[in-house]
Amino acid sequence: MTDGLDVALLIGAAVLLVAVGAVRISTRLGLPSLLVYLALGVAIGESGLGIQFEDADLTRTLGFCALIVIIAEGGLTARWGQLRPVLPVTASLAIVGVLVSIAVVGVIVHLTLGLDWRLALLYGAVLSSTDAAAVFATLRRLRLPPRLVATLEAESGMNDAPAVLVVLLLSSTPVGGGHPWWYEVLVVTYELVMGAIIGYGVGVAGRWTLRHAALPSSGLYPIAAVGLTVLAYAAGAVAHASGFLAVYVAGVVLGNARLPHRQAILGFADGLAWLAQIGLFVMLGLLVTPARLDDALLPAIVAGLALLFLARPLAVFLAAAPFRVGLRDQAFLSWAGLRGAVPIVLATIPLSAEVAGASRLFDAVFVLVVIFTLLQVGTLAPFARRLGVTAPAEATELSVETAPLDRMQADLLQIEIPEGSRLAGVHVDELRLPVGAAVTLVLRDGTGFVPGPDTRLKVRDSLLIVATAQVRDAAERRLRAVSRRGRLARWFSEHGDDRDP
Repeated sequence: MTDGLDVALLIGAAVLLVAVGAVRISTRLGLPSLLVYLALGVAIGESGLGIQFEDADLTRTLGFCALIVIIAEGGLTARWGQLRPVLPVTASLAIVGVLVSIAVVGVIVHLTLGLDWRLALLYGAVLSSTDAAAVFATLRRLRLPPRLVATLEAESGMNDAPAVLVVLLLSSTPVGGGHPWWYEVLVVTYELVMGAIIGYGVGVAGRWTLRHAALPSSGLYPIAAVGLTVLAYAAGAVAHASGFLAVYVAGVVLGNARLPHRQAILGFADGLAWLAQIGLFVMLGLLVTPARLDDALLPAIVAGLALLFLARPLAVFLAAAPFRVGLRDQAFLSWAGLRGAVPIVLATIPLSAEVAGASRLFDAVFVLVVIFTLLQVGTLAPFARRLGVTAPAEATELSVETAPLDRMQADLLQIEIPEGSRLAGVHVDELRLPVGAAVTLVLRDGTGFVPGPDTRLKVRDSLLIVATAQVRDAAERRLRAVSRRGRLARWFSEHGDDRDP
């Protein structure tokens, strides 16, 4: 018994360390880390080191646990100031995107591959949700306008809920059987609304508790915060509501509450999310049988092309056009709807329910995720530049745990000045940052110095900016304005024309 545990710990630790090291390699090569983890799982599986793993039920259970952590981290790091303006279009994308994907992919798969309606609609439902892990990891490496990033991240955090509900319904009830359609619509509506209410309630109660509870150790605050998001999921599940939506809403409420030791909470959640991603992708790689993947290539390509070039653009147009989202933004939203672990995890639901054709569905989704993730992630940056939706002067938050910043309720931001930015040549005092924000350090050619009011900024300078919570959004808007218009931005900002791009 002890020998078996020791071997399991040895293999687990080795896989974990290799996966952590692979992050740096994949970043340098421009490959998504999720593909590296999937390949690692396949390598130690039945066709590699020979580890046998075929438990779809356990994969689904552990996959849901991993998704809870990943979605919670996405909610905790979401900025309400950026999320609020895009909430209507995000909710529309989350709901319309799922419905359009199910309909379009289901019809095309049914007509081209001759699958029965239940299995064809399952293809659409499983592929309907964008993946939070893939979106969070990819977009945070790109310099994009906050509105686009917030839209995609919030959509990936919210659309898991309706997708899971529809997959569960299709896996348990054949098309045309069970309750009438209007009853199922009411059930899904109840689960989404109640999930949001429960998540908000848990988040508000947790926010008050963490602010007023004098815990004996700072290390307990991150555990409590993540525990509250898990509580939101469990409370939602017990109430027959959407636990995933409850997790995301609770995370957003807690993440924007200026909690004690906030940076420690975010750092802990980030580490847990990485661990969940590694474990999830490796496990999914273990579950797949490489010998069956050849047969899954055709349905994967058919479903992927239908999703990428028809269902996703149509969903974005129908969902975003009423909210006056520009065509260039719509094009990028269409291309950036990444699929990852979520569709593969959802494919384990019909697999564990022993739905006819579920094994081929799982294999097809696995192949689709690998092929189309490589295609989309590799082209996102040049596509964004081609569309002109890049924002090279975006400030990013640095996770630095310091007591003074906590007491001041301040954040430490970093911004780099790339080629072509009109920040280059501007003096520090010409930035005219709001009171409560200041450039505290400039790193130039490997040397750091404290700037004065007359310090002229140069290309490739890195700036550290301390901003209080009250003026952080205004400071970021001001930096974007100067980056676009240079010194003339001061004349525009005086008239309030400091909007996000």
